[in-house]
Amino acid sequence: MSDWYQQFTTTAPGRIAARRLGLPRPAILRRYRPGQPLLEGPALVGGASGGRLAAMIASLLKGAGVDVRGEPPTQPSPTGGGRPADHWGAIVFDATGITDVGQLAQLHAFLAPAFRNLGPCGRLLLLGTTPESCREPARAAAQRALDGFVRSAAKEARAGATANLLYVSEDADHGVESTVRFFLSARSAYVSGQVLRAGAGKPAPTADWERPLAGRVAVVTGAARGIGAAIAETLARDGAHVVGVDLPAQGAPLAEVVNQIHGTAFQVDITHQDAPARLAAYLRERHGGVDVFVHNAGITRDKLLVNMRDEQWATVLAINLESQLRINAALLEGNVLRKSGRVVCISSTSGIAGNRGQTNYAASKAGIIGMVQALAPAMAQRDTTINAVAPGFIETAMTKAMPLATRAVGRRVNSLSQGGLPVDVAEAVAWLGQPGTAGVNGQVVRVCGQSIVGA
Repeated sequence: MSDWYQQFTTTAPGRIAARRLGLPRPAILRRYRPGQPLLEGPALVGGASGGRLAAMIASLLKGAGVDVRGEPPTQPSPTGGGRPADHWGAIVFDATGITDVGQLAQLHAFLAPAFRNLGPCGRLLLLGTTPESCREPARAAAQRALDGFVRSAAKEARAGATANLLYVSEDADHGVESTVRFFLSARSAYVSGQVLRAGAGKPAPTADWERPLAGRVAVVTGAARGIGAAIAETLARDGAHVVGVDLPAQGAPLAEVVNQIHGTAFQVDITHQDAPARLAAYLRERHGGVDVFVHNAGITRDKLLVNMRDEQWATVLAINLESQLRINAALLEGNVLRKSGRVVCISSTSGIAGNRGQTNYAASKAGIIGMVQALAPAMAQRDTTINAVAPGFIETAMTKAMPLATRAVGRRVNSLSQGGLPVDVAEAVAWLGQPGTAGVNGQVVRVCGQSIVGA
């Protein structure tokens, strides 16, 4: 979708006008292309005293071909002082060793001089210890302080750079490589200001980081167009065989999508009473089960609450939420979801912050989050996971149909000052579908450019 304002601010007159008027200048985001390096510049890796992850992260990044440095090199300046010689591709700080408020000064001392030299589309990644696991109030307070710090830093980041926080439980130190790679790579272009928790899991080794889903069977509902089509294409790019699911009425566009990615199509109305059983039987008989199931199908029927008809309410809840509950039950009861299986549910920032005229839609998307959190413990016992992805303003046919002013505002009310693309949602889904992402379970990942609407 064309963003004329973003295009204008990349021109010389546009840059001048934006600077003089104090208007945002949305950067062209670096998005993933197969074969590109993990980072476009060196990584600065450091940590507070007593941290447990910095050395492991440095080794991981070196193995990925990244130039890792522990201190910012300096070169003389005309004024006789010193300044960093590099724009950092990423800055990683291990804060797991911080046990009281006073030690937070180490975070400030390390990042304050380095952050100004975070390069275009660079990455700041903080690593902490899950606050809920801290028994001492001082340690829990200091670790939770990282949450407010990273959300604020993300709003100060410039030129398409992002900042995120990963809390790692003490029994999950060696199971975070896929998540670290995601947050540092161009795959997370539209994910910023987010706080995630990684717990214990049984990550499977990844033989090829270019095709981390090789050999896995993935199902995507609502795959005929928009975000669903992008998810199907991205999962296939990463090596999965994709089964695209959509309504019989969408048979032609569905066939076009799956033919392009050498996948297969399954036509069904997921709200029909027998749809979960039919889908489960097909996956068991045709593919021996499924490894990744993506609940993407969804609709809107927007009306103010006082004007909303019963049919508009019931249809949205049936498609967006009830169908997911019923299909998940069929996958689990029939053991269709294989070991190391991943279920990813598409929620929305509307389900977190609400939205005028969307009581039905927001209720359904909030319900998805409740379902994910409730199912996560049982999924973990099966060596599987379930997570939600909550997109913000994504450039789709639906947002293109919005009034011009509404669309313009929707694009700007986030820290990256632009709308996301369907592929941004797809990249998050593909990461959560990896066998190595075992420690991320019951989480909600917002793909919203750190939307101002909602936390």
